Amino acid sequence: MNNLKNALFVAALLLYFSSYAQITTKLTKGSAIIPGAERMDVYLPLLKGKAVAVFANQTSMVGNTQLVDTLLKKGIHIVKIFGPEHGFRGNANAGEEVNDALDKKTGLPIISLYGDHKKPNKEDLKGIDVLVFDIQDVGVRFYTYIASLQYYMEAALENHVPLLILDRPNPNGFYVDGPIMQPKFKGFLGLQPIPIVYGMSMGEYAMMLAGEKWLTPEANKINSYNITTQPTIDTPFHIQVIKCKNYNHNSKYVLPVGPSPNLKEMQSIYLYPSTCFFEGTVLSEGRGTDKPFQIFGHPSFPKNLYAFTPKPNEGSKSSKCFYQVCYGWNLSNTPEAILKKLNKKIDLSYLIEAYKLFPGKDSFFLKNQFINKLTGNDVFAQQIKEGKSAAAIRKSWEPGLLAFKKIRKKYLLYKDFE
Repeated sequence: MNNLKNALFVAALLLYFSSYAQITTKLTKGSAIIPGAERMDVYLPLLKGKAVAVFANQTSMVGNTQLVDTLLKKGIHIVKIFGPEHGFRGNANAGEEVNDALDKKTGLPIISLYGDHKKPNKEDLKGIDVLVFDIQDVGVRFYTYIASLQYYMEAALENHVPLLILDRPNPNGFYVDGPIMQPKFKGFLGLQPIPIVYGMSMGEYAMMLAGEKWLTPEANKINSYNITTQPTIDTPFHIQVIKCKNYNHNSKYVLPVGPSPNLKEMQSIYLYPSTCFFEGTVLSEGRGTDKPFQIFGHPSFPKNLYAFTPKPNEGSKSSKCFYQVCYGWNLSNTPEAILKKLNKKIDLSYLIEAYKLFPGKDSFFLKNQFINKLTGNDVFAQQIKEGKSAAAIRKSWEPGLLAFKKIRKKYLLYKDFE
């Protein structure tokens, strides 16, 4: 009997791990993808003997080593580090002030490009021969790293300092969706007329910024860059993109490092374009739990719904509904199941259902109208209030999406999704 139990147990384990392996294989076809930062044979010659400044964070990895540490070991003369939202080592909360400091590991000065100082100035770039940019993005307009990229590009062009962009795959790069940002809502959550999910790598987006002349007038005057996988030290460049290898827009790239404290799982990254709308409401979007952007709710919802209590943690020191029992929805599942459910679209059903069930309709959206900054318009919230269907809301996006897709096609470095 014991032998039979053991055999059944082993069989069950084999079945489980076989299923897990199949899922993992499908989701990590990108395991053969080589990010630009790992193609050191291509770009190290461009940095040798130069004074280098690096814009990086905890996602800027070369294998198991941070890019700055790797370059220093390779004999590259790094003189300064620039850091984005969440800081160079990636442990600051969303919106938290990050001050200039010295990196404890390397002793290098870190200049924070967040808060009031988002763009390097002439003094910041004094004595710099080459700028490097290497940040893992998540492919969502209101995720601030693409705004940081634009300011960094402008500073490079305006001050005539060459810029090397080490490209990385976009984990949401297999579709395009959402409303186009309107000019009056231009800000750090969206600087350009692009949809919420824009389906481009950082390198491709940089090409679009320059090619469409979306930079400052002074930067647009230069507007010269080379795109090649085989740059040479004798070829002058203003902006150089080091492409990823083996990546295309059908790839489902699994991030080896969480890009920010509340996006540590692929499930959260896939759901983020759909559930980040709750940041513009009084509902908890799961900050202060182990499933941010996978769960959402509020104390006033019916008590028969999924219950959770947000509390301060490493990813959120303060947020909505802390220490209150919230009732709502739990969307957590396997990455594969979430991808299937989303079906390459922003899912509006979560927000629509939550609004319908919320007892105080007038207080659902935050009074500061943060929802307008997230969506890039003042129409979306009104559509929800008027009870518009997801299909009707999506139809209003179509003209803008069609125009954007035509622009996007011009700047793709990798095979597009089908």
